[in-house]
Amino acid sequence: MAVDINNRCVTDRRRSRLQASVLIGLALAFSQSACQPKRQSERLTVASAGRISSLDPALASTTGVLQVLSALGDTLYIRGTNGKLQPQLAASKPELSDDGLSLTIPLRRDVLFHDGTRFDAKAMAFSLKRFLRIGSQRYLLNDRIAAIETPTRFELRLRLKQPSSSIESLLTSPYLTPVSPKAYADYADRFLNDRFVGTGPYTLNSFRNTQQRLLPFRNYWGAAPNNVGLDLINLSNSTALFGALVSGEVDVLLSNSIDEDQKRALSERANKTLLHESKGPAMNITFVTLRTNSPPMQRHTVRRALAHSLDRRLISARVSYTQREPLRSLIPPSLRGGKTEPWPTYNLATARKLFEQAGYCSGRRLQVPFTFRTNVPSDRLMALTWQAQLKRDLPNCVQMTLNGVESTTVYKQLSEGSFEAVILDWSGSYPDPEAYISPLLSCKRSEGNVCEAGEAVDGGTFWTEPGLQDALRRSDSLQGKARLQELASVDAMAAQGVPYIPVWFVAPKAWAQLRLNPPTFNGSGLVNLAQLGERR
Repeated sequence: MAVDINNRCVTDRRRSRLQASVLIGLALAFSQSACQPKRQSERLTVASAGRISSLDPALASTTGVLQVLSALGDTLYIRGTNGKLQPQLAASKPELSDDGLSLTIPLRRDVLFHDGTRFDAKAMAFSLKRFLRIGSQRYLLNDRIAAIETPTRFELRLRLKQPSSSIESLLTSPYLTPVSPKAYADYADRFLNDRFVGTGPYTLNSFRNTQQRLLPFRNYWGAAPNNVGLDLINLSNSTALFGALVSGEVDVLLSNSIDEDQKRALSERANKTLLHESKGPAMNITFVTLRTNSPPMQRHTVRRALAHSLDRRLISARVSYTQREPLRSLIPPSLRGGKTEPWPTYNLATARKLFEQAGYCSGRRLQVPFTFRTNVPSDRLMALTWQAQLKRDLPNCVQMTLNGVESTTVYKQLSEGSFEAVILDWSGSYPDPEAYISPLLSCKRSEGNVCEAGEAVDGGTFWTEPGLQDALRRSDSLQGKARLQELASVDAMAAQGVPYIPVWFVAPKAWAQLRLNPPTFNGSGLVNLAQLGERR
């Protein structure tokens, strides 16, 4: 299958396939619209893709799970859409000691778990310590927290290993959603997958991998949900999800569930006031990871040449109809303090010059095996488009071959150095620049520019820079503008080294039927499910 770059259009074969799913979905929708099935329940149906195998916060790893947890549980704090920290289970903002090594958090006194037990400091400490022992993302706390204390019943104190300006944002993470010590007494050191007992506005009424039923918690400490309950359904077929929303069988659809052509079709329907469309803050970024510890990506000149050869705007248009926006940073724009875009721009003249300096373009071409995830449709389209673009722009300098691998295998083999160039994405565990910079760049042991142990190894780049780790550590000890400037300098150091090539960022969307209020998002990019309800 080829992509015709010169005519700036896809081939008829690909175009017909891209349009087919939309046409099928529309046909399904229109055929059903004349005889809509009578609603069996007043509960709202919210659809998304991907099965949910566990509701344990300590095991959570996908946006779908975090979305459910945000309805079943609460966190100490949340980020508002304005980016400001707002207390949730905490009674007020955290109090930081003068030396920056102690964080005291006063807690609400009116919160009950779904099993009727009282939420207090010991319950929060139980959940945090459990996460530290078995959490799949426990590194989030391990490097920061030295001790967890409960000086009074409704006061939690965190002793820090070193001052951390990102700790407040970390306390908004759904991974740290508290669970009932009573209900999880036998699961303090193991996962509880098919049940959840928290403090949120909904209780879990039933659980299956493909459907979860949520009912309002009558003793919830906050505002009651705007609906009588939710049926969260998980389907794997994008066309079925699209058709179900258009036909009215589904009340709300989350955008990470469907293909790009169908997202575009729904946006067009929203423009015609046939649906509500809402957009949240972009928390997901996509980038190309380059293995820098062996030839040919070991050479800085080669990496910079590749970075200058990537036409982000063309790729965004081909893959997503410009719904995915070009990115030249490791930090989503919604989290940056300013418009910093340090990564190399698309510049063919510069790319050719660098390739020539590296010994290519004169009878010798750089061979680039590029790996994409076969279960991520946008990956394949991005790979095909970049391959065709390079063939058009730099045919004598570089030749890209494509290799499709299932995502689970990619993640397992990254740290083994199995991929010279691979497309990946990342969503921060909490809404803060540090949640992107540190997991992608941190290095615990290095030799020159080669990282030998740390996140840079786990991420498959094996790259570091003398002074980078110190800058990362320094950024987490600063506040305000000084912190943002230090984070920007770390981003710029990485841009100069080019272990990654940022491609685009994605803002989440949700569509809802017109009889409902438009969906709203929180500062973490999750839909506020409790606010879904009939328009009044």
